[in-house]
Amino acid sequence: MTLTGKGMMIWKIPSCEAGNPSAIARVAASSGFSHVLIKIANDTRPYNVDSSGRDLIPPVVDALRAKGIQVWGWHYVYGYDPVGEANIAVSQTRKYALDGYVIDAEVEYKQAGREAVAKIFMTQLRKGIPSTPVALSSFRWPTYHRSFPYSAFLEKCDLNMPQVYWMQAHNPDYDLKRSVNEFKAISPFRPIVPTGPAYGESGWYPSPSEVKLFLDTARSLGLTAANFYSWDYSRVHLVPVWDEIARYSWPAQGSVSPPSSDPVTRLFDALNAMQYDPMLEIYAPNAVLVTPQQTIQGNANIRGFFGQMLTNQLNDGDFRVTSKEVKDNVIHYTWTCHSRRGIVNNGKDTVGLKDGRVLYHYCYYSIE
Repeated sequence: MTLTGKGMMIWKIPSCEAGNPSAIARVAASSGFSHVLIKIANDTRPYNVDSSGRDLIPPVVDALRAKGIQVWGWHYVYGYDPVGEANIAVSQTRKYALDGYVIDAEVEYKQAGREAVAKIFMTQLRKGIPSTPVALSSFRWPTYHRSFPYSAFLEKCDLNMPQVYWMQAHNPDYDLKRSVNEFKAISPFRPIVPTGPAYGESGWYPSPSEVKLFLDTARSLGLTAANFYSWDYSRVHLVPVWDEIARYSWPAQGSVSPPSSDPVTRLFDALNAMQYDPMLEIYAPNAVLVTPQQTIQGNANIRGFFGQMLTNQLNDGDFRVTSKEVKDNVIHYTWTCHSRRGIVNNGKDTVGLKDGRVLYHYCYYSIE
């Protein structure tokens, strides 16, 4: 199942529309949410249960479903009892027949030895919900959290929901582009549905224009969906932010223009979006890429070349073709790039095509 559109996370049901299921569903529908994510468990215990033991989740699930809104559950895990945490996740997901389940794993999983714990958790989880879509919610930038076992979680996940919170800053586009780029550089890659901040901390708050830019950037990167944390906070303390999210129009499926058949245009679209898979679709499996420094062959090596370019040389660059000449199956073109690490003004490349795909690519540029 692929998520599309925008959504919102609920932490405590009583803090959202006074806990009224009908009101929650009505507001979600009027805000254009395609999905709502409700906290269903914390460590090995059910969540959103009141002091009398009453489960608050079922009527909210029913009311949202009646409005055609997907309901996902999220669960904060600590890793001290991975089997117990997996069991409560399975039990809650089955109980509510959820559309998807989200693992919220954070600082506790940065401790030594947690890769093995993550694998135990994921194996037990998938035994119980083998076909339910599962997503990982964790830190936005893998390079800042190298001890976190991303791969151990993601190998059994369907989606990646990084927490792209631009705390104490005002650059959502940079944060999201960097997050997507860094996750595409690790394995396995899973489709990204980012979570943005709709809350404040230590005197910092996102602005309405920032959440709009976050959503615009998600769309420009070809992401199918995005959501925010949290309903509880923003509906009370950040009403202008909530209103901006609510009125934001996510494009309907099929409204995006079909991709160009020109391989150079497709390559530069992929470079600007920092998307490796569309980029590699342009090349034949045995394609050769030649630079003044090296000659490489094959999609894996070509991916490595562009990964190095986008991660270490021309981060968040604006790539533009400045001239192009086509003759038979050969394309000569020049290009520029302006990035936060440097500028290219002398890009000069040649690609040779066979059956519409790049068979060889001569690439030259220098960074100022």
